Amino acid sequence: MEVVLLLAILIFTLIIYNRTNQKPADQQQNFKQLNDKIDDLKEQISTLRFILNDLSKPTSKEEKLPIFEDEEPITVVEPEIEEPVFEETIIKEPIIEEQDIVEETIPQEEAQISQVAFSSNQNPLEVKEEILEHAIPVISEPSVPKKSWIENFKEKNPDIEKFIGENLINKIGILILVLGISFFVKYAIDKDWINEPARVGIGILSGAIVMVIAHRLKKNYAAFSSVFVAGAISIFYLTIGIAFHDYKLFSQTVAFIIMVVITIFSVLVSVSYDRKELAILSLIGGFAVPFMVSTGEGNYKVLFTYIAILNIGMLIIAYFKKWNLVTLLAFIFTCVLFSGWFGVEYSDDKLPYRGALFFATIFYIIFSIATVINNIRNKGGFTKMEYFLMLANTFFYFGMGASIIQSWKPEFKGLFTIALALYNLVFAMVLYRKFGINKNAIYFLLGLALTFVTLTIPFQFNGNYITLFWAGEAVLLLWLSQKSKIATFKFGAIVVQILMLFSLFIDWNQYYHEFTDITLKPFFNKIFITGLVALASLVATYYLLKKEKEITHYYFLEINPKIYRNAAIILSVIIGYFVGMFEIFYQSNEYITNYYSATSLPVLYHFIFSAGLIFFVLKRKNNLNTSFAISLAGINILLYLIIYFQLTTNEMVENITQYTSNKTAYFTHYLLLICLGYFLYIIVTNRTNNKLSKFLNHKFALWLLAFCVVYILSNEVMIHSLIFSGDIVNQAELAKTYPMKDGLYNADKVSFIDNKISLAKIQIIKIGYPILWGVLSFVFLIVGIRTQNKPLRIISLSLLGLTIAKLFLFDITNVSETGKIIAFILLGVLILIISFVYQKIKKLVIDEQPQNIDNEDHI
Repeated sequence: MEVVLLLAILIFTLIIYNRTNQKPADQQQNFKQLNDKIDDLKEQISTLRFILNDLSKPTSKEEKLPIFEDEEPITVVEPEIEEPVFEETIIKEPIIEEQDIVEETIPQEEAQISQVAFSSNQNPLEVKEEILEHAIPVISEPSVPKKSWIENFKEKNPDIEKFIGENLINKIGILILVLGISFFVKYAIDKDWINEPARVGIGILSGAIVMVIAHRLKKNYAAFSSVFVAGAISIFYLTIGIAFHDYKLFSQTVAFIIMVVITIFSVLVSVSYDRKELAILSLIGGFAVPFMVSTGEGNYKVLFTYIAILNIGMLIIAYFKKWNLVTLLAFIFTCVLFSGWFGVEYSDDKLPYRGALFFATIFYIIFSIATVINNIRNKGGFTKMEYFLMLANTFFYFGMGASIIQSWKPEFKGLFTIALALYNLVFAMVLYRKFGINKNAIYFLLGLALTFVTLTIPFQFNGNYITLFWAGEAVLLLWLSQKSKIATFKFGAIVVQILMLFSLFIDWNQYYHEFTDITLKPFFNKIFITGLVALASLVATYYLLKKEKEITHYYFLEINPKIYRNAAIILSVIIGYFVGMFEIFYQSNEYITNYYSATSLPVLYHFIFSAGLIFFVLKRKNNLNTSFAISLAGINILLYLIIYFQLTTNEMVENITQYTSNKTAYFTHYLLLICLGYFLYIIVTNRTNNKLSKFLNHKFALWLLAFCVVYILSNEVMIHSLIFSGDIVNQAELAKTYPMKDGLYNADKVSFIDNKISLAKIQIIKIGYPILWGVLSFVFLIVGIRTQNKPLRIISLSLLGLTIAKLFLFDITNVSETGKIIAFILLGVLILIISFVYQKIKKLVIDEQPQNIDNEDHI
């Protein structure tokens, strides 16, 4: 078993150091490849020069002066500038043309060579060089096909003999040596030539010999010697472990101290050798020590004290070396060990809360320092791994600490959270003021501090206090970001504001929708006030952002103040709407028994809020706002026509059924009519210059508008006729026929009342509607004539025709004589008046001016 473990560790260490010894060979190979490329370039330049010399042979004696005569450009350019022959060659047109032809046909390589060859000579041929400078490169590197691993291996190791002799054979040698020693020791142990203390001594001596060899090789063969160091440390660990567990030569305390010494020694050696792999091996060995010397007693104080000392050693390494992988592995091993112990003890209800929180705090402080200590020493920047370690360390400690306090002292949860926030804040201030560390890391720590400040109230309190705290904190953070120019504060404000909204929705659901036993006072209750505070937070955010124009960058995020401001005002409108709506809906159902009376108040609030929103939106004149206002007005009119028009009549029916006399819906419906009138006015007066203009100016829109007017006024005739018609259902007769039985629902009574109401409605439709429609037809006609609007006049006549058809096909049957007389007389009079109006203004109708033709097709 000893040999197997030894071989496993040696193979692991050999794999780690496999690439370290390849560096000298790789460097030599890189230099060789560079030299080969330089030689190739020299050959190409020589070839190009030879080609250029052939192409540049002169066609006349006068052209022997140019550069291309000789291969040595520096010696060729010797003509005197003032020579008459050279001047003539510049002036003569044929020669210039020949030069142009030569310049146009010169290859790109020739141009480059000529420029390089004669850049140091000042002569009249600079004109030629300037033209050649504009040559377009045409040479491009051919695409290199992907090489197999065999080709890559041959490139890295062109000299196989050198690779085997310098790189491979040393690893094979150390492996064979260790195997030989292992076989000999095993054979001697099997023959009982060596007793147990001697075996341990041989193991220690073997490790020491390997360490001495490594030390001798360090100066000239640093990478190679580190392989021996790893083997020696492995031998030490295994030897002491076997001596304790198998041979019982040491007590637990002695074995523990010896392994601590080995760990410290390995740490020092790793720093001395400047080998990260040795530090990792030391770390693995150090965390394996407790398991090697464990007796199963489970003394957590000794265990975590040792782990803390080991992490302090890692902290020392982090000070001298920026080996983030070592810190990461130490953090992972510590978290796994601590959380495993925590889980076992917690499940058995044996968790020592005070001790667990103490050691968790110690580990948190050590790793929070370890992530920054090397950057403090070297004034370096932070890597992504270091930021990850800072974040993971903080939240692991927060999770462990919160779990401990929740089971131990739950009343101190908020205090623990605020203490963690203060630690990060103080830590950031010390690093910034004393050491001038990177500002991004300071902002990161400030962000952590703000996060835990934000979490303090939710951890300590419940309900609407969380929402109130976050509403105030969001505004404070935004104000701080504008004063300090720290982007972290602004990002924190956005996050906290989102949390505030979620918390507000939870509060609404808890108090308004679940209908708890707590009765809320109208408007002066904590949930309504919480909603107002949240609304004030959003409005304050909007005003703080009004003067801000610069975009803020936070890591990969971009915070645009315009978008943030628009989002704040939109959320303000939405939150303001629901704050009032939920409160009115809750209170009306709490204090009004008639369902339709109670519903009429939220409906009224919706219409008034919509009207106010439309009024303020239209103050900012633009196409988008106008289109929004018209759309909202149209939606509200549609809601009334489909749903809300029958609130008043339903209220009256329920009054009869429940023996009540509530008229809230009846009185509030007058305010609804005012809102509807305002909505219609907005649509008519703003039908131009917006995205809906094409639809609103169509003939079909005028028909819709006329239909809405007729429908709303017809409903008003129905409502007032029912209200002022007296007792449609005799209450005494109803009570006698269908007596109340402990408030139980009586279907027969409801059916009886519905029949009575239906008969009354039929009479109103037969008598009241024809009169109303005749009046409206007359009004539409007058307006159409005055505005010279032919479509409106057609609507008037169509409505009149519908009224006449209704009168003879439907109204004449089953109606009282009095109603029939009134309807026919009034309608007849109206028809005669309409006819008279047409006759009187016949000329106006026929002879309309051509310039008003547009009114025939539009509203």
